[in-house]
This record gives sequence, C-alpha cells and structure tokens, in this order.
Amino acid sequence: MKKVCLKIETLDDNVSLPFYAHSFDAGMDIRSNEEVLINSGETKVIKTGFKLSIPKGYEVQIRPRSGLSYNTPLIIPNSPGTIDSGYKDEIGVIMRNTSRKGKEIYSISEKGYKEGIYKINKGDRIAQMILNKIETIEFELTTDIDKDKNNRGGGFGHSGVK
Repeated sequence: MKKVCLKIETLDDNVSLPFYAHSFDAGMDIRSNEEVLINSGETKVIKTGFKLSIPKGYEVQIRPRSGLSYNTPLIIPNSPGTIDSGYKDEIGVIMRNTSRKGKEIYSISEKGYKEGIYKINKGDRIAQMILNKIETIEFELTTDIDKDKNNRGGGFGHSGVK
C-alpha cells in the first residue's frame, strides 16, 4: 500500500488528528472539534479544527461512519463529500438530523435509533476521511453512442431485483 504525505495544520492545541482505527482500514476517523446540537430537520457544518494540503491529482472524500448511520438519524447529505486539492480552509463535515420530531437530547454514542435532538461533543468521531487518486476526463464528441459495443441497454430497475 502506497503512502501519500499530506500536510496538516491544526487550528488549536486540542485538535484530534484524523487516525486509522486499524492499520488495514481504508478510512481515517475524523473527530468533532466543537460541541454542537443538531435539532430535528436541521443541517449544520461541524468543524474539525484542521486544514489539509491535498496534493494535485488527489481528493479527500468525507463519508459517514456506519455505526453513526445505523444508530442515529444523522446523515452526511453530500456523501461522499469531495475536498479538492485547491481547498485550503478548515475541513468541515455537513451533517443533517433527519428526525421528524422529538425534543429529547441524545448523544451520538447511545445505541438504538431515536428521533430527537442530537448532541455532538468535542472529540466525538463523526465521519471518515479517505484519500483518493483522481483521473481527469477528456471528452470525444460523437454522434453514435448507441452503437457502442458495450451498451447493455435498459436502466432504472431494468434488470429486476432477483
């Protein structure tokens, strides 16, 4: 596995750097750098407290953590979120509370899917970060896409569910 060096700048002394929970993981866990309440139906950007210098030819993707998606109504609506190499500001994670009701406040560490307000504490693991090598697209103008030998036809459920 090739390692790529990314420069990282922390914005205060108590920032948790992204980390691999296991040496073979694809994604690094990202922690919140602030305490946030997310009301039902609300979307907020959660600050991480760090900036990255991403090399040209790469992107960083922000993706949900499976446990958070399974146990709460919190989603990352633009998943996967792309951070381009030209972006140099603080990394933020867009999070939406899809609860339709509820006034109770829950921690993201509680098990069991509950509708209501969710509290994210500073230091909570909120997302995953993945480095991805990118290719750029060059178009070739044509008038005969339908004649492409790889055209399987159909779409939007065309092949069924079984």
